Amino acid sequence: MRWAVLYARSRALPASFVALAVSMAVIWFLARDRWSMIPVSLALLVAIAVTAIGLSGQDVDLDRTAAIRWVPRRGLHLLLIGGLGVGAVLLPRLWEADRVPVEIILRNAGGLLGLVGIAAVLFGGAFGWTLPLLVFVVSFVVWATTSGTDTVHLVITWLLQPADVAAATWTAAVLAVAGLGTYMVFGNRR
Repeated sequence: MRWAVLYARSRALPASFVALAVSMAVIWFLARDRWSMIPVSLALLVAIAVTAIGLSGQDVDLDRTAAIRWVPRRGLHLLLIGGLGVGAVLLPRLWEADRVPVEIILRNAGGLLGLVGIAAVLFGGAFGWTLPLLVFVVSFVVWATTSGTDTVHLVITWLLQPADVAAATWTAAVLAVAGLGTYMVFGNRR
């Protein structure tokens, strides 16, 4: 159990939990009258982004030379981030009448988690939030300024699509598998 405490401290998990609680409280307060698709997607993005800052340790070389298997720990860390994000977004469903379907929340969490993993591999663990934020902004801008049902539009705006859109589900699934796999195997960038 000592390794778990040391791992949590080296990855700034206590600070991430505090940031998660504060950011979710602010978003819930601002969107209290309408917990629709955009606030839910934004809350999920923020929840995953603030907890993803600890994907890399203090010393990357020390992590790489450690005599422990990192692949399962990396996968578990990403899944913990996803679980916290989903939990933080599902909590308002307890009292909201106008609910976003759980399928959308799970689909978006998987896709954003994959983007976090890809960003950690490309840019480093401290910058795991960059790709999810970029994809959210691009998706929102394209969704707000254009309308279309072609596959390219549905893939770009996958975060804001209804649950029955197959292109959005496949996009999220591909991102989730690619991100989880690459981060588990390669770890974060030096």
